[in-house]
Amino acid sequence: MRNDTRKLFNAYLGRIATLNGVDDATKTFNVLPSVQQTLETKIQESSDFLGRINMVGVTDQQGEKLGLNLSGPIASRTNTQDRDRAPRDLTTLDQNGYYCRHTDFDSFIGYAKLDAWAIFPDFEVRIRDLLIQRQALDRIMIGFNGTSVAANTDPATNTLLQDVNKGWLQKMRESAEERVMAEGKTVGKVQVGAAGDYKNLDALVYDAITLLDPWHRENSQLVAVVGRGLMHDKYFPLVNQDSRATDTLAADLIISQKRIGGLAAVQAPFFPEKKVLITTLDNLSLYWQVGGRRRHVEENAKRSRVDTYESSNDDYVVEDMGLAALVENIELIEA
Repeated sequence: MRNDTRKLFNAYLGRIATLNGVDDATKTFNVLPSVQQTLETKIQESSDFLGRINMVGVTDQQGEKLGLNLSGPIASRTNTQDRDRAPRDLTTLDQNGYYCRHTDFDSFIGYAKLDAWAIFPDFEVRIRDLLIQRQALDRIMIGFNGTSVAANTDPATNTLLQDVNKGWLQKMRESAEERVMAEGKTVGKVQVGAAGDYKNLDALVYDAITLLDPWHRENSQLVAVVGRGLMHDKYFPLVNQDSRATDTLAADLIISQKRIGGLAAVQAPFFPEKKVLITTLDNLSLYWQVGGRRRHVEENAKRSRVDTYESSNDDYVVEDMGLAALVENIELIEA
């Protein structure tokens, strides 16, 4: 590391320590809740998709869902001469709570890269933004692909972070099996085509909507999150506004100008192929535990790099299972 880079890097460490009220950022410390909230907000703002779901800080590592969506209808009538009126919960609480799992986000930046960045006035911001963008992408990847919580993860085998945490789709498979369509007439396949279970994707989505609770089926915010390969690129011209490098949100969410089964078709980062998820985007949540983020920055001269050890306690929550339906193993067949 060059001397001019050293000065900038020391200032970077000093700022981290000052913000978190510690003497030394190279010793493991607990990220202050106010700093953690700012960081989580920046992570959410770095992704258009994350900006449309809920990212919520929770005090306890384990507990009941927050119930951020409305439950079913509450209109009723009671003959009070026979029985008491029975108020109904407005929120969507159920027996499936949350558990924020410890997740490491460890990374390094080489001396050569830091030296190259030393010429830029936003040296500290570049490092921060790199960490933020990678954590945002990893969280989306886990949310759509996570199937297990391994004591020792294996990124070489689980290239989509399948073993880091259980994501939204896995939560549905385990807690709302009746809302998951995994096969039709052929075992292990839902075939779409002239001789298939459904003539086209529109028919499939129309039918899958019936897996939702009746009071959610006409929700105007419903979308169909579609895996790549199910719809040709011509169906997905960008409808996001023209973006500039200075835009706050990253346009990683593609919305079709055409509808599928009456719903807006959406492509989100890392959403698995051969699947369709029907829900409202604000029915998906990422809970992070307040006070649960740890950090340690360490200079590793033996490897000519700076290592950052960071962790957060996270969980991926479907707020209302009755507002979500999943179709898997979709196969498009020739006429």
